[in-house]
Amino acid sequence: MSPTTLPSRTLWPVPGTCAVDIIDQTALPHHFRTLRLFTLEEAAHAIRAMQVRGAPLIGATAAYGVALALQRDASDAALSQAVATLGATRPTAINLHWALNRMQALLRLLPQEDRAEAAWTEAAAIADEDAEQNRRIGQHGLELLRPLAEKRGRLEIMTHCNAGWLATVEHGTALAPVYAAHAAGLPVHVWVSETRPRNQGLLTAWELAQKGVPHTLIADNAAGLLLARGEVDAVIVGADRIAANGDVANKVGTYLKALAAREAGVPFYVAAPRSTLDFACPGGAAIPIEEREGDELRLVHGLDGAGSPGSIRQIAAAEAVANPAFDVTPAGLVAALITERGACPASADGIFGLYPEEQDHAR
Repeated sequence: MSPTTLPSRTLWPVPGTCAVDIIDQTALPHHFRTLRLFTLEEAAHAIRAMQVRGAPLIGATAAYGVALALQRDASDAALSQAVATLGATRPTAINLHWALNRMQALLRLLPQEDRAEAAWTEAAAIADEDAEQNRRIGQHGLELLRPLAEKRGRLEIMTHCNAGWLATVEHGTALAPVYAAHAAGLPVHVWVSETRPRNQGLLTAWELAQKGVPHTLIADNAAGLLLARGEVDAVIVGADRIAANGDVANKVGTYLKALAAREAGVPFYVAAPRSTLDFACPGGAAIPIEEREGDELRLVHGLDGAGSPGSIRQIAAAEAVANPAFDVTPAGLVAALITERGACPASADGIFGLYPEEQDHAR
């Protein structure tokens, strides 16, 4: 798959049908394939099974899931069921609930005969807004990176998990500034953590390769050494939820990188659009942390010697495992939040300085 043949977005409505196409991210990085969603149940499964993943993309997919549901039944009961079904798929990413609340608030006010068309229109608006917000994140992040590039003559960026194009509708969050720097001609290299157990860092490596951005894949536990050696100019990650005080929930392992970055004197940035900010959440302790099934740790997936996909068991099925999908990085470890409105301190004052209209939602 070359950059010229990749779709520009990660999901899109299919013209002339009541369906949505997505990239099946469970097949990556070994195979690129798309799936067509026709029903609410298929959209919910795509989110739950991580065929789509990344907080902004989950939100957009959920919005289209509501549209798919109302295409069949636009009653109040069907709308409530769609929101409940989709809302139960993943607990941590606030973008999911933000999109569902936005869809429900609009559609409840409309006559049933107008809801289906309005749902498709609103879902498309959510997707378009995500793409534009991420583009702006890239530009604001680039302004933070330029001075770092001048010091070394190039940029050495570290990231965690996948917060690129694949995790959003377009452009990415944490990778948006990287792509903007690459497009601006700044020499940039990315240290990519594998991000066990889902290995979503492999998706980052895959998409950076498609975009022609130099990068090196590392084991998660190598990050501290690289930071201590001075081989990293900045760490940039995405987020699944940011509390009103600036605490950040992101893929598990993010907290460790933030601690190592602080010790090494390396700025730790978090890039996220408005839909990731939970203005009603007072702090990280109030963010629900998803606990995923243990087989994600017990089994390892990949290709066999013949190039066929498969899995092997690395520990017994009865072995007790803990598999939290996210952790919380305290605001004090975050150098800045990068949003579509600009960069700000990771604090209530910083956040509400960018979003003063959200003050009433704080608690």
